[in-house]
Amino acid sequence: MGFSMQPFGVQSMLKEGHKHLSGLDEAVLKNIDACKQLSAITRTSLGPNGMNKMVINHLDKLFVTNDASTIVNELEVQHPAAKLLVLAGKAQQEEIGDGANLAISFAGEILQGAEELIRMGLHPSEIISGYNKAINKTIEVLDELVEKGSENMDVRDKEQVVSRMKSAVASKQFGQEDILCSLVADACIQVCPKNPANFNVDNVRVAKLLGGGLHNSTVVQGMILKNDAAGSIKRIEKAKVAVFAGGVDTSATETKGTVLIQSAEQLENYAKTEEAKVEELIKAVADSGAKVIVSGAAVGEMALHFCERYKLMVLKISSKFELRRFCRTTGAVAILKLSQPNPDDLGYVDSVSVEEIGGTRVTIVRNEGGNSVSTVVLRGSTDSILDDLERAVDDGVNTYKAMCRDSRIVPGAAATEIELARRLKEFSFKETGLDQYAIAKFAESFEMIPRTLAENAGLNAMEIISSLYAEHASGNTKVGIDLEEGACKDISTTNVWDLYVTKFLALKYAADAACTVLRVDQIIMAKPAGGPRRDQAAAAAGMDED
Repeated sequence: MGFSMQPFGVQSMLKEGHKHLSGLDEAVLKNIDACKQLSAITRTSLGPNGMNKMVINHLDKLFVTNDASTIVNELEVQHPAAKLLVLAGKAQQEEIGDGANLAISFAGEILQGAEELIRMGLHPSEIISGYNKAINKTIEVLDELVEKGSENMDVRDKEQVVSRMKSAVASKQFGQEDILCSLVADACIQVCPKNPANFNVDNVRVAKLLGGGLHNSTVVQGMILKNDAAGSIKRIEKAKVAVFAGGVDTSATETKGTVLIQSAEQLENYAKTEEAKVEELIKAVADSGAKVIVSGAAVGEMALHFCERYKLMVLKISSKFELRRFCRTTGAVAILKLSQPNPDDLGYVDSVSVEEIGGTRVTIVRNEGGNSVSTVVLRGSTDSILDDLERAVDDGVNTYKAMCRDSRIVPGAAATEIELARRLKEFSFKETGLDQYAIAKFAESFEMIPRTLAENAGLNAMEIISSLYAEHASGNTKVGIDLEEGACKDISTTNVWDLYVTKFLALKYAADAACTVLRVDQIIMAKPAGGPRRDQAAAAAGMDED
């Protein structure tokens, strides 16, 4: 190719093959565009009537879900600016467990507003300062919208829990939220510790079993192992448990040695001593009062034989984490090698039984006393449905954790958003300077939420938004959309509440992510390592030929 392309400008400073995009058109608007694409994907999944997405990731695993955090995690987002939105969604998911969709869609929406402002000729820094004022004002207004008396809450009162959890679960599984919420609330309340702030999400497990329907789902106090018991004893009640992390088997000696055996008698004796040794170990366990042996690794044939003889039930838990949870459920201490356990190391279970649920044999370990672990048993017709139910349960449990820390609630069903939009609009008129345009755009962006909720439910969005505004202007700040009737209603009658923390953090993350994207004015991309890629190589080869 020779000297056909002499680098100039920034290119001459950087190594060959770097991409450099700068200026409003190339960098800022392109970034905004990528973020808008991402939020366009999540937006149609917002709210109870949200549509599902089918995502097939690089491992060929199929996800059918409308849970935004799952969608953006499985999409491999390449664009650096859109990645910021993904991170905002992830942060929301980690922190609260619900509202990731709100964060991403809202960020996309305020960026779209920013784009219009830039095309009008505003400078990004003015937009950022306007957005910062707007988000601070939003937080102020949000505080005023908190329902009176909701900051004191009994986290063990099922009704109060369900009212706060309902909207989070309904946005994943609309129409089934009542059944699901009651299951999740039961499970959470069972394991809630003395000080609710220490609630551990990991203590509510989900067991997905194919077959049946959602109405067959139950909550079990204790845990469910997805395998059968090893021996012939399938049911034991009120028993002590010994947990061996290393497996129940004849252990090979630490050192390698060779035994020279000269006659048949010696061989027989050798085998007999081995047998006697195993029997002695198992008998020691049985004598300690344990009726159930749980092994973290393989259970040897011979050991199993003696366990049967001493009427011990044998369970195998291969996963380390499951084993740890089992210890937490039963209060046992895992013992490393097979030996006589201390009485203190033994755990206790109310019952261990092998049951058949929908063709799957599972071992149910129940422990009514103590608030250790509870399991929500989900039943459904396909794996995809079960996965989605599990996500809904996760969201519910995370919301429970959030409400243990901060139980304040704000009106749901887009009532809060319309009120925020209205109040920020008013605030923008009081501002002088160019900020006011940015604040006004920020205020308009809130309309995206009622609009999306209405559109996803197939209602006329314009009509609904204007009637919401009318209601709010006359002082009914709790009027939201009733999606089932397609009309505006006071949500304190329909009982749709959102947690204050969920809204607060989602909007804050969204504003932060959007401002970060707007602050970028140049993109400099290094050449990907590993020489020209195939498509470029082919193009180069094509050029050389002529």
